[in-house]
Amino acid sequence: MTYYFAKTVSGKNFDDVIVQVTDALKDAGFGILTEIDVRATMKKKIGEDFRDYCILGACNPQLAHQALLAEDKIGTMLPCNVIVQATENGDIEVAAVDPAASMQAVDNPELAHIAETVGDKLKQVIDRL
Repeated sequence: MTYYFAKTVSGKNFDDVIVQVTDALKDAGFGILTEIDVRATMKKKIGEDFRDYCILGACNPQLAHQALLAEDKIGTMLPCNVIVQATENGDIEVAAVDPAASMQAVDNPELAHIAETVGDKLKQVIDRL
């Protein structure tokens, strides 16, 4: 089982793809809790140049609430990360965590169902791009 869903898009501006991903997540019921500009962080913290790479911390409040009620320590795995990164050939890759894969270690059938639902929504977001 892979731990992510991914799609490569061509001919688009990096910042425009972030907006497109954010809008698609919103349409699927997710909000963005965090946005990490990895390129800027690497430059600031260690003086290294890095490609355009952004980590979006996405959360669907209703499903996060259900997950926290089912498993109180599941917050260690929230929010769901979605990355947008430039590739060497100039394309942009968008990838989202597969919550079903990341939560396999948690033996809780109720949580497994929630993770599957979140995963389905994230996969639909990726497929829409």
